[in-house]
Amino acid sequence: MKRWLPSPWLSLALFCSWLLLARGVSVDQVALGAGVAIVMPLLARSLRPRPGPLKRPLVLIGLILLVGAHVLVSALQVALGVLRARRKRPRGAFADIPIDLRDEHALAALAMIVTVVPGTVWCELAPDRSMLRLHVFDLADEAAFVARFRADYVLPLKEIFE
Repeated sequence: MKRWLPSPWLSLALFCSWLLLARGVSVDQVALGAGVAIVMPLLARSLRPRPGPLKRPLVLIGLILLVGAHVLVSALQVALGVLRARRKRPRGAFADIPIDLRDEHALAALAMIVTVVPGTVWCELAPDRSMLRLHVFDLADEAAFVARFRADYVLPLKEIFE
């Protein structure tokens, strides 16, 4: 089965998308949609990354909930910072964070976390992957931010993937 449908969920999504874009269900469109749903994942099979090692699923669930909470809190903080910008300018600054993540899945997850949390921008990763530079919208205490970032994101990702 995996030989003909390497990614059944992707095939189902492609098939449904094809039918939605066709604006109607006919024998021709069903056949074309099925063809696309079977052929495209086969052609893209070599492009898919290998599955990542998931060692602590409960830690992953906790990290997802924590990131969700941080997204909400950071969105409010950034919105208030923008509204108060005339009275009190935000202290935007760069923060250098030492990281010891070696797994590419952990680094990709960290990049996604930084991307979805408002007020932070991933700027640079050292070539040896030992240091991450972020720009933070309002940074009052760099040492406290670095410690919290490492405790909240880097350490759980290390537990999950390494």
